[in-house]
Amino acid sequence: MNIKVLGTGCPNCKRLEKNVIDALDQLGKTAEVEKVTEVKDIMSYNIMSTPALVVDGKVLFSGQVPNVEKLKELLK
Repeated sequence: MNIKVLGTGCPNCKRLEKNVIDALDQLGKTAEVEKVTEVKDIMSYNIMSTPALVVDGKVLFSGQVPNVEKLKELLK
């Protein structure tokens, strides 16, 4: 599983990254979690707001920071 957290480094972006790592830990899953901070790279995903989460090339959401429980549901 390849996971990308899209965002320029704002507090919400950092919180999303932490929540993703916590959710993976609680699920007992391993995945590559990559931070994408370059604006041109973020724009290539055609999202309107950050932070956003991309799993295996598919944008799951943007403009929000789901809690760990919600992320666990998405990452099962």
